[in-house]
Amino acid sequence: MESPKITRALISVSDKIGVASFAKALTGAGIEIYSTGGTKTHLEKEGVPVKDVSGYTNFPEMMGGRLKTLHPKIHGGILCRRDNLGDMNALVENGILTFELVVVNLYPFEATVARENVTEEEAIENIDIGGPSMIRAAAKNHQFVTIVTSQEQYPAVLQQIQKTGRTTLQLRQSLARDAFTMTGHYDNAISRYFNELLHGEDFPETITVKLRRTSVLRYGENPHQQAAVYADQHSTTANVIAARQLNGKEFSYNNLLDLDSALSIVRAFSKPAVAVMKHNNPCGCGVAEEIADALKKGLDGDPLSAFGSVLGFNRPVDKASAELLAAPGLFIEAIVAPSFDVEAVKILTTKPKWAANVRLLQVGDLDRKLPKWTLRPIEGGALFQEADTAKDDEEQWTVVTEKKPDASLMDDLRFAWEMVRHVKSNAIVLTKDEMLLGAGAGQMSRIDSVEIALKKAGSRAKGSVMGSDAFFPFPDSIERVAEFGIAAVIQPGGSKKDGDVIDCCNKFGIPMLLTGKRHFKH
Repeated sequence: MESPKITRALISVSDKIGVASFAKALTGAGIEIYSTGGTKTHLEKEGVPVKDVSGYTNFPEMMGGRLKTLHPKIHGGILCRRDNLGDMNALVENGILTFELVVVNLYPFEATVARENVTEEEAIENIDIGGPSMIRAAAKNHQFVTIVTSQEQYPAVLQQIQKTGRTTLQLRQSLARDAFTMTGHYDNAISRYFNELLHGEDFPETITVKLRRTSVLRYGENPHQQAAVYADQHSTTANVIAARQLNGKEFSYNNLLDLDSALSIVRAFSKPAVAVMKHNNPCGCGVAEEIADALKKGLDGDPLSAFGSVLGFNRPVDKASAELLAAPGLFIEAIVAPSFDVEAVKILTTKPKWAANVRLLQVGDLDRKLPKWTLRPIEGGALFQEADTAKDDEEQWTVVTEKKPDASLMDDLRFAWEMVRHVKSNAIVLTKDEMLLGAGAGQMSRIDSVEIALKKAGSRAKGSVMGSDAFFPFPDSIERVAEFGIAAVIQPGGSKKDGDVIDCCNKFGIPMLLTGKRHFKH
């Protein structure tokens, strides 16, 4: 059976952006419009002829608007199967009109409960009942009914109506899928609200994650793996998926992982900072009073590894930084930053040999709230944990050695302790003057990580400080770094051999702080 011509539309929307123009176009196509409450008032004000739902159902709106469209004359006209004789006879017998187009979006529940000091009464009144009922009815009957739930869908629907007076089954199926996705997410948001209301910060019994595909990537971690990017449309944090790309070819799977890690590092510092990422670990990082100086520190940390790296800035990329990056012999894959100065964009997109391909990603304000939880898929399910983003309380730190670190060493120890949480465990970092000199990442033994960090730092290791993401099981790491003149150590402590490690530090006159908190990153 051919899909029915659209003759009648039911419009009831909370978000009224664009709906008047859409309704005017529908009227121009000969479609009769029915509406309720605020939507009806809005359309009439904009000069759109509208028929009143209450006048049609002969049943008034009541209970402060809670009861408007929950009526057989509404749902019968949406749910009836045009190829079912019994359904069509029921319409005639009960004076029910058909609705071939339903345009509905929902009360802003999530936006309401996201406000500070929102009352439970306000939250409850923003739970939509009639809207989801009409959406689900129309989506169920998509064989005959077109369901529109977002202003982004108006153009595609209107284009087909104006061309043929109908919509295609393929479009209606797509719109039905989006409709059920939306109502599922809406119900989950309400469930989360009640879970927090009843149980505070306890882990919910179920988690529903709504992600929308934003792009299909050329491939995943390797060329034989397919991959795509999905966005959490309700995320309020600065993130690489929602950022604006200013230049360059499309991002790869690995680019996005590195950019995300770079962003997590630089947003941890209040002073200007630049992180240099390679294979999802920092090979350089610098903090300074000016962003260009921080960049120079980051690139100088491991110049060899910086070739082909991904950079993260916590300040706008300025002309001086762009000039540094355009120097001969350097190659940068991608850069993420709050913004890019006009002069910087011009330099980066014209001067280096790699200008045409470098991805420039503008992420916006980094001061937005960080996510409290992280979700990590594993085979058969997922791991859900509190994000390791909170600053550590220095009042809990303890100097356990005879020698105490001076003020200049304390600045480097703070920097090392911040850096070590961003390196894959087992993690060791060597830092000096708020600059990463060497990192040992992801090794099976801590002494191996120490050796790698020392090799990367080379002669610069003398006078630097060492940070470790977890305790030293034996004093061998201290003995090794003492040969290179390490000035101080910061680590969580908690090993059965802490006493031996402390004695070793005292033997070599190396001050050591225990923080009491581990920062594994697997």
